[in-house]
Amino acid sequence: MRSAAVFLALLLCLQWTWAQGESGEVTGTDAETEGGNRQEEVHFEIQGVGAAHDQSSSQTNISPDIWAELKELRDMAIEQKVELRNSKSKIEKLEQENAATQARLTASESKNAVLESRVNTSENLVAELRRENMVLETRMSSSENEVAELKRQNADLLARVTASENKITVLETRMSSSENEVAELKRQNGDLLARVTASENKITDLLARVTTCENKITVLETRMSSSENEVAELKRENADLLARVTASENKITVLETRMSSSENEVAELKRENADRPKVAFSAGLTNAGPVGPFDTEITLKFSKVFTNIGQAYSPTTGIFTAPVRGVYYFRFTVLGICPSAWIGAYLYHNEKKMTRNYDYNDEHGHVSVSNALILQLEKGDVVYMALPSGHGIFDDSNNYNIFSGFLLFAL
Repeated sequence: MRSAAVFLALLLCLQWTWAQGESGEVTGTDAETEGGNRQEEVHFEIQGVGAAHDQSSSQTNISPDIWAELKELRDMAIEQKVELRNSKSKIEKLEQENAATQARLTASESKNAVLESRVNTSENLVAELRRENMVLETRMSSSENEVAELKRQNADLLARVTASENKITVLETRMSSSENEVAELKRQNGDLLARVTASENKITDLLARVTTCENKITVLETRMSSSENEVAELKRENADLLARVTASENKITVLETRMSSSENEVAELKRENADRPKVAFSAGLTNAGPVGPFDTEITLKFSKVFTNIGQAYSPTTGIFTAPVRGVYYFRFTVLGICPSAWIGAYLYHNEKKMTRNYDYNDEHGHVSVSNALILQLEKGDVVYMALPSGHGIFDDSNNYNIFSGFLLFAL
């Protein structure tokens, strides 16, 4: 019974020591200076309990096994007390380190928020750039390589930013769930800061490259607008040319039609002309000089034949005989050089005098008269020239006097 009381007293002493250790506020160097005193007090208290126990043991005859167990409990209590104080010092140090780590974590989170904002801005820029690239893909086939390179870089940047965000998320989870991994968190924060710095540098480079690409795109858009204007002008000119070519083709079609009609008419005329007799003559009077005047009217015989197609004119008689019924054209000219004399000529159709042409040479030199007629003749009709009585004319190798005629068309 007495041994149980002693054991209970020992336990109460240990409980009181534990309560004193928990209620005492020892921090920093005070814990270090007071640690030895507290340990001595605990040792003294346990020794007191041990002395009381020794005194009572002599009276109660406590067995050596119980005493060994009590000593072991005493040693364990001392060790726990020392370990408790050491643990509290470690906990305080860890709290200070955790506060510093928390401050650095807060700064890292702020940097991460800034990074997320910049990443969102970069993603918006990337999305806008993709939209512009999709528009320019149809307009600029030559810039596909640059756009593909830019897309690849954007994809790498997006992947690296996503990986960075994932790592930041994992880091926040690990830091909030475990304080024992503070050292690892510091290392990871260092790595993260380095990677974020590298990411920021790459984002800066990407922004610079995006700006350069935008400038190139602006230049290309300007050139494309100029090219589109030139293409529009060429299209307009081509449309005008097409309209003109179409009009020309229509005119050519009309002309071809008219040409075909004309060719048919020409062929018909050629056929008709081939069937129609060809009649034409032209002749000069003489090379003998003066002819006349005579007391009677004579038929003029134009003996110098220049042309006589169809042989309808006779230089022997000076008479033209119509080979076919038709319309004929006749022309003549006569000249006189004798002063104070009359010149003139008649043109006869069969026995009918068709025209009389004359003039008087009043010492002014050469005098000539000429005329032309279109006559409708029947086959066998005759046409000839006559010199009136008392009139004279003159001719030589210069052919001053000419009588001509030809068939216009047959009837």
